[in-house]
Amino acid sequence: MFISQAHAAAEGAAPGGGFEMLIMLGMFAVIFYFMIYRPQAKRVKEHKNLMASMSKGDEVLTTGGLVGKITKIAEDNDYLTIELNANNAVVIKKDFVTAVLPKGTLKSL
Repeated sequence: MFISQAHAAAEGAAPGGGFEMLIMLGMFAVIFYFMIYRPQAKRVKEHKNLMASMSKGDEVLTTGGLVGKITKIAEDNDYLTIELNANNAVVIKKDFVTAVLPKGTLKSL
């Protein structure tokens, strides 16, 4: 009783639908590109430029919240030494620097 009704309803459906599915997948790919991939690629590019432009004497902020002045940059292994104050210095990887601060920031803190 129910099977014949369901079978009859299925036969009335329009064939096709593959092209519409491709259009939807294409739209999702475009949305993914503009909302996720493109902004992330832009941030990565800006961070690489920041790491390349760092030099001795720059005042930096790290991801851990440390603020200090760069005293030594090791080019061979991507580490740098940051002087937090006259008595303390830490060695961190270049990747953990989030921002180069304007000159005089340490004195104003």
